[in-house]
Order: sequence, then C-alpha cells, then structure tokens
Amino acid sequence: MNILGISAFYHDSAAAILQDGKILAAAQEERFTRKKHDPNFPSNAVRYCLEHTGISIDDLDAIVFYDKPLLKFERLLETYYRFSPKGLRSFLMAIPVWLREKLFLKKLIYDELKEIQNYDKKKVKLLFPEHHLSHAASAFYPSPFDEAAILTLDGVGEWATASICHGKGSKIKILKELHFPHSLGLLYSAFTYYLGFRVNSGEYKLMGLAPYGNPESENLKKYVELIKQELIEIHPDGSIWVNQQYFNYATGLRMVKDKAWKKLFGFPKRTGEAKLEQNHCDLALAIQQVTEEIVLQIARHAKELTGAEYLCLAGGVALNCVANGRLLKEGIFKDVWIQPAAGDAGGALGAAQAAHFIYFEQKRKLKGAMDEMSGSYLGPEYTNDDVIRMSRKYKAKFEQFENFDELAEKAAKLIDEGNVVGWMQGRMEFGPRALGARSILGDARNPEMQKKLNLKIKFRESFRPFAPSVLAEDCAAYFDNITKSPYMLLVDTVKKERHKPLPQNYHSLPVKEKLYHLRSDVPAITHIDFTGRVQTVHKETNPRYWQLINEFKKITGHGLIVNTSFNVRGEPIVCTPEDSYRCFMRTNMDYLVINNLIFAKTEQPEWEDTDNWKEEFTLD
Repeated sequence: MNILGISAFYHDSAAAILQDGKILAAAQEERFTRKKHDPNFPSNAVRYCLEHTGISIDDLDAIVFYDKPLLKFERLLETYYRFSPKGLRSFLMAIPVWLREKLFLKKLIYDELKEIQNYDKKKVKLLFPEHHLSHAASAFYPSPFDEAAILTLDGVGEWATASICHGKGSKIKILKELHFPHSLGLLYSAFTYYLGFRVNSGEYKLMGLAPYGNPESENLKKYVELIKQELIEIHPDGSIWVNQQYFNYATGLRMVKDKAWKKLFGFPKRTGEAKLEQNHCDLALAIQQVTEEIVLQIARHAKELTGAEYLCLAGGVALNCVANGRLLKEGIFKDVWIQPAAGDAGGALGAAQAAHFIYFEQKRKLKGAMDEMSGSYLGPEYTNDDVIRMSRKYKAKFEQFENFDELAEKAAKLIDEGNVVGWMQGRMEFGPRALGARSILGDARNPEMQKKLNLKIKFRESFRPFAPSVLAEDCAAYFDNITKSPYMLLVDTVKKERHKPLPQNYHSLPVKEKLYHLRSDVPAITHIDFTGRVQTVHKETNPRYWQLINEFKKITGHGLIVNTSFNVRGEPIVCTPEDSYRCFMRTNMDYLVINNLIFAKTEQPEWEDTDNWKEEFTLD
C-alpha cells in the first residue's frame, strides 16, 4: 500500500510517502526551492518522494492533505462575523485567496500533480483528515510506544489550537480540544512579533533570548503577573482564555494591538535589528515561563484523562525544546517522544499515517527500535560522482579519500585545530533541525567558537546559542537528565562540575557581557543559563556522524562537538552539493566535507558574490 501525504498553503509545505506503513521518504519544499518556509504546493518534494520510492501517481492508494480546508473556511467566516465590523480590510484580503485557491483545493491538487506527471484522475483517492489529527498521528505512530497520551499544540488548524488524544495500538481517540482564538501557539507568536522577530520563523529566537532575562528581577515578576492578569486566564486543565482586547490576529493584519501592549508593558514594540535591552530579555523570559507552566498543566491533565505512562508531542509548540526539557524533568510521564518535524511539515507525514492506520485500518506493529523515523534522515542523498560534477562547474579543488575512516580522522583533527567544518553526509534531515547530515561543526571547548559561528558563518544575532552533538553513550558525562535526545528537541543543564564561577553581578551585566563570559569547559554549547539543546548521536541511525565524533573523542577526550544547521541566516538548510559549496564559499567556513571529499577554503578559486546571499535570502 502506497500513501502520499502533503502539507501546503500556510508555511513549511512538505511531502512524505509510506509503503506498507513504512516511512520511505519525506522532505520540505523549501529545501528544493531555496525559499525559507515555502508555503506553495510541494511539487519538488512530491517528485522526490515518488522518485525515491520508484512509483508513479497511479500507484498511490491515497493522496492525503493535512487538514480540512472547508472547515477552516467555516472558522474564517464565523470569526469575521463574530468580530464584525472589525477586520473588514483583513476580510477583503483573505476571501479572494480562499475563493480562488482554498475552496477549490481538490482541483488545485489535481492540477499540480499533472505538472509533475500524467496520471489517471479516476484512480486518485484524495483524503482530508483534520489538522490536529494529522499532528497527533505524526506524534504517535512513529513513536516507540504502543500506548501514549498525545498532545498537539500549535497556532491554529481548522478550529482546534490544541488537543489531548489517547493513542493505543492503531487507534487515536481525540479526548479534548482548545479552540480558536484561544491559542498557546498564537500567544507565543504574539510575543515573538512584539519583541521584533518574524512570526512563524522567529519563535526559536524568542526561546533563545529568554535566558538573558534576569530571573531575580522585579521586572520579570511584574511581566509574568501582567500576562496572567491582563492577557490570559489559565484554567486547571491547562486550557487558556486569551483576552482579545489586546490581540489583533483573529481579524487584523498584525498579531497584537501595539499601543495597548506599550501601555501594558511600558515600552514599544521592538523593530527589526534594534538593540536588545534588558526589558526585552525579561519579557521573553516571562512568556517562556508562562508557556512552560501551561504545557506542564496540560500534560498533567492528559495524564489524568488517559492514565498512559508515555507522552507524544507534535505541533509547532512542541519545538520549544526548553519546555520539552522541563516536561521530561518533571517526571509526569516515564518518557516523552517528540516528532522531529513537529510543525506543519510533519503534518504531511501524519496525514499519510492517519490514512494508513485509521482510514485503511492497517495494524500497527512495533519493531522494538528507537522509533520509526530512521533518525529523521528521510531526504535526498548524493553520490561522489554528483559532488565531482558540481566541483567541475565551480572549478573547485578537493581531496578525495578512499575510505571513510581516514576522512573521519582528518575531519576530527581539523575541528580540534579550531576550524569550522561544513558537513554533508547521506540523506538530508526531515524537520527544522540539522542532525549531522547537513551541519556546520566546531569545537565546543573553544571559547571563541560561538562568536565566530554567529558573526562570521551564520551572520546572525550574537545572542543565539548553539547545540551540542554528543555521543549517546557519553551524554551523562555532560548533562544532568537526558539519556536520549536524537532530534535536538530537549534542553538540559550542563553538569555542575563543568561550570565556571560567575561574577556576583552577573544578572545585572549587559547582554553582550553575559554572552561572552566563560561559563563552562565546553563554552560554545553552554547557554547563559548553563543549558544546552542536546542532540544524542546514535551509531545505529547515523554511523558516519557518530564515527566523526568518536574520532574527535580519541584526540581530545571529549565525545561532543558544536552542531548548527548548514545555512546562512534567512536561507533554508542546504540540500544539494551545490547548495553546500555555495554556502561554504559565501562564509568564513574553513573546510567543507561532502561524502569522502574535503574542500579547503584556501585552495578554492576566488568567489565573486560573497555578499549576494543577503539579497537572495530574506533575513528572518
């Protein structure tokens, strides 16, 4: 049985394909088009899935779209009616798009598929599960659990903004939903907007900024109280009521009412690249703390409703790895599994799985593996011949190794010597995290590495932290609680014995002085609150990446390195050898490793468009 799942037309379009229930391929459209968060129909991703599987559209038993557009349209109309006459301008802008595209979604899908290849329309079965069921399916079915509570938390689907479900065997039962306009995801996005970051793109920046807030300040306490007293009500089951007098997302063109927020918090909306002040940091910490409180309350209620020992998570809020780490630490459930493509891209996979297990009533069989995601390495891969063809185009020079053992040893030495290495191996990751297939790597011991990566490689804000990739078997030597975090979706505290002492006035220091204070013996991955966003590297899912880190350990005694995504700011993670080489040449990366080939920057021909990426990619 072949099932193709599709998500599209909001952000992070993607496609995924199942064969007899097994996930064979999945990819986001942005990786092919080079447009970050590309919302368009995922023609390239669909084409890749079909080619990888070796089947045609006529061979598909179903094509499954990740939500119900008519139900979403109902929500749109009812919301504008409820708030009328407010929102007329927004209504007039939205309705033509809906009439032209969303209401005729079946025809649009048929037409887009025709552009990919010819097929018999009579053979195509189109299915439309609800948005949060797609999220729930993406969380539960690939997990290692036969039974689990399932939480889905995001901005909004059709009506639902959050759900509690119970997964058992092949079945998923929706127990409870929170409905629009009351949404934890939209609440967090509102603060993302007010603090000067882009909605649906900058939420992870808000999460990274939060630790710069002063946990001892009266300012923080005041902000938390204002959020709870004026903006939301938190109910015992974790559901929230959002005071729409302060928000504009239901019918307007902005997330919040700027003047009302300025009066409430005492400072105006931060714009663009404006300097970050302590009040921005404190407000970021306040909403992060409130978010964690809500997630914990919902999780406890899910435990009460289901009695399950395990928890699965999906939806955009499930990418908040700080909240995830707190959830794991609280011990409400024995274990937590989070879909690595937790946002809308993962909806494509969940839609396909919902069709397989619920619509077609196929039996689920656990295989005793870590999970069914294959390490999330589900995208395209390229051969040495592909890399050599690319090198001819750019007249690039490289050193080719006969075996990977020699290359891994060489690359580990380069990292030990303080070099920044672009690393492209095997199949591309599915989801927003680089997991050692399309990564930029450095030495976590180097106190200058964070600054170098942020300012000279990624060209992004200096406050943003970098993640550690650590050998799974060495994780306990560096972090307090985590033993397994293959998808970089859990934050944990660096072990106390690795900490460096802080000055007494640490929390009152300016942001940049806090940032560059030496905090541990692995400073490049230690955030200012002594945490790290952990990726455990497992030999069974990524043997090449594991071997590289193991070689680094042989040299240095540390089974841990810095890992950040292979891209510059505003650019999607690289997909092809050409993407990798162009990014390598546009930045101050020292070496590029693709398969068994190493490119040294000093040996490459002069690159003429070093700064053109700033025009090519919209800064996020």
